[in-house]
Amino acid sequence: MLTLHHLNQSRSHRVIWALEELPLPYEIVHYQREKTMLAPESLKKVHPLGKSQVLEDNGLILAESGAILEYLQETYDPGSRLKPLDPADKMQYRFWLHYAEALGQGVQKAYLNRQIETHARFIESHLSQNSLFAGESLSMADIQMSFPIFALLARGGIDNLPHTQAWKEKVESSPGWQRTLEQGGPLSIPVEDKV
Repeated sequence: MLTLHHLNQSRSHRVIWALEELPLPYEIVHYQREKTMLAPESLKKVHPLGKSQVLEDNGLILAESGAILEYLQETYDPGSRLKPLDPADKMQYRFWLHYAEALGQGVQKAYLNRQIETHARFIESHLSQNSLFAGESLSMADIQMSFPIFALLARGGIDNLPHTQAWKEKVESSPGWQRTLEQGGPLSIPVEDKV
């Protein structure tokens, strides 16, 4: 049985969405953010980093959404339902899967704030030519990009992103995302996570 350690208002919504799309049986252990918006100390009993998301699978403990999504796809998606088969789409898949974390975590906020419009226009340009991030079907790249896109649009201050907004609306209306919200609760981006 897969167990997801889920922190409210966090990136772990992406893992719930992947589990729902595959679909896989799983259980969720819910954690609430402290008043400081940090994860509770009890998460350190699950993983030394003490943050969400953490997935347990038969004794294997995985952290970080990109690694978890890749593991789920490689282990539980033999038909490549959530990974494109076309070589060009696979390159896009790989790029967006890793770009999401660079955008969301790996860049210092002061630098990112100066570059946010560049990132927003880059994403908008891609989505103006593609309805999804990698190919014609939903993939783990879309699931991974969901948090940065939601954060980007929640941040505001950048006009004229119709294709990015259309992608978000497509996600929000999908049955898999609706099930994600039922399981993980509403997603409102905490201030420190806004890109």
